[in-house]
Amino acid sequence: MLNISTEDHGAAIGSRVGRKMEYPEKREAAFPAGTLARVQSALTEGENQVGFIREAVERELQRRGK
Repeated sequence: MLNISTEDHGAAIGSRVGRKMEYPEKREAAFPAGTLARVQSALTEGENQVGFIREAVERELQRRGK
């Protein structure tokens, strides 16, 4: 994961060129042993673990009405 410092190191942060971050909120998570292997085995073509987990979280939030 890339850590961006907000300290002034001589470069103007506002002058960065590039896309706006699609997912600005980040959180590291720990899972029980074997969980990521189970996720990997459940992936469909073109799907990755991060997308799978994002979709699972969104479904659960919708289920809970949040």
